[in-house]
Amino acid sequence: MAPRAADGFSVLAGAVHALALSPWASGLHAMLPALMQTLALWALLRLLLRAEAPRQGARRAWLYGTAWLIGATGWIYVSLHHFGGMPAPIAGAAVLLLSAALSGYLAAVGWAWVRWRSGVWWRDAGMFAGLWLLAELARALIFTGFPWGASGYGLIDSPLDRLAPWLGVYGLGAVWAWCVACLACGGRRWTAPVPLLAWVLALAWLPSARFTQMHGQPLRVALLQGNVPQDEKFANERIVGMLLWHAAQLKAADADLVMAPETAIPLLPAQLPEGYWDALVAMFGEGSGRAALIGVPLGSFEQGYSNSVVGLKAGQADPYRYDKHHLVPFGEFIPAGFHWFVALMNMPLGDFSRGPLDAPSFTVRGQRIAPNICYEDLFGEELASRFTDKARSPTVLANVSNLAWFGDTVAIAQHVQIARMRSLEFQVPSIRATNTGATVVIDAFGRVTDRMPTQTRGVLNTQVQGFAGQTPFAWWAGRFGVWPLVALGLLLAVAGAGRHRLSASAPPTPVG
Repeated sequence: MAPRAADGFSVLAGAVHALALSPWASGLHAMLPALMQTLALWALLRLLLRAEAPRQGARRAWLYGTAWLIGATGWIYVSLHHFGGMPAPIAGAAVLLLSAALSGYLAAVGWAWVRWRSGVWWRDAGMFAGLWLLAELARALIFTGFPWGASGYGLIDSPLDRLAPWLGVYGLGAVWAWCVACLACGGRRWTAPVPLLAWVLALAWLPSARFTQMHGQPLRVALLQGNVPQDEKFANERIVGMLLWHAAQLKAADADLVMAPETAIPLLPAQLPEGYWDALVAMFGEGSGRAALIGVPLGSFEQGYSNSVVGLKAGQADPYRYDKHHLVPFGEFIPAGFHWFVALMNMPLGDFSRGPLDAPSFTVRGQRIAPNICYEDLFGEELASRFTDKARSPTVLANVSNLAWFGDTVAIAQHVQIARMRSLEFQVPSIRATNTGATVVIDAFGRVTDRMPTQTRGVLNTQVQGFAGQTPFAWWAGRFGVWPLVALGLLLAVAGAGRHRLSASAPPTPVG
């Protein structure tokens, strides 16, 4: 195949991988996303098998990754341009450069695999799985991490998602990459990968192991969705109406727990109209029998600001407080040397303080509710730190978000998939209260049981059953983070490259 044609097919394969993360793909058939991205990765591997030099492998993998990440994270353009005020060419260039930079990890995979593959299908498949795992972990760890669109999310509703409570999203992606590499490296020798693939598929088709059990009685929950456009959220003429609507819904909700989205109250308590905050606290005081979680910024100029959730209920001396730990670069903190970049945008409260990693839960009628804010639920290994002690581990995950920054884009559906993966990993339910969507309830099996239409204003009244226990993923990730996976990736990569090393001057004949 001509080099330019191979480069074009690399871009096309990456675009197909990105499409697997689109909402229409999951809407057609539950297995379609997994099949699409499997076809995409298989095509990349076949292109790498035909690469004549490591630099060709690096370029093809880099083009694949860039197309994949542009498709998966292109919604960043909306926040930068439409709401951040960045000129369109600069916003588009920022998305392109970010995707190209993050794809450098995949370029390293392509270079190393072409350079050191042995021609022995099972060894090459193992090395590729290790390299793929290391690349996804690098994207999750380096510069605070941005693993949005990781390959494991496309495997929800496939047989392999049964491995999520054991391995987490990155381990799941590595098993999948190994399976695809077995198929690609086997070429016409279809009998070679069959035993290993049969073992993996048999394991995946077995009934899911249950590590958690129902805990207590179901909670009645009311999840608020204000549908406040981002360009109106901090407008003085709109704030009073927004505050009145949220106060009215918090007061009227007939539920054990009422939850309002991230920055549903967009002002510091000291900046609110006189008596407003005291009235909210009184709504959930003695005799109410209800509790609330409300997204609100806290702090002061002297102490620093935090993106927070306040919990209100009777019988507590002080309101419960959760401060966001994993902050968004540029949106919530400014990396050193990038103040010039932030100056191009118009984002209020753009530099926050971090909260603790192992935050306590908010207890409501015996259920331990673990708040997290916006894309914090992208980092399951950090949420796992709350599960190390079974006696106080969460029975319900609660996410509050404001995705109005990204308009009516694929980011909303992708965030639901992320929340579903967290429920699969920990086998506890997730509830989400968001400004514009998706406001949903996800059960302990990772299934969406209730949802509100996006881009609408209203309240989702439903119930959620808490689950208690500890999955293997919660056990090891809560203690060691993702470092066991880093070690596994290195072991697979080194084992694959350490023997039967290819001569750089005499690569094997491409398979197939």
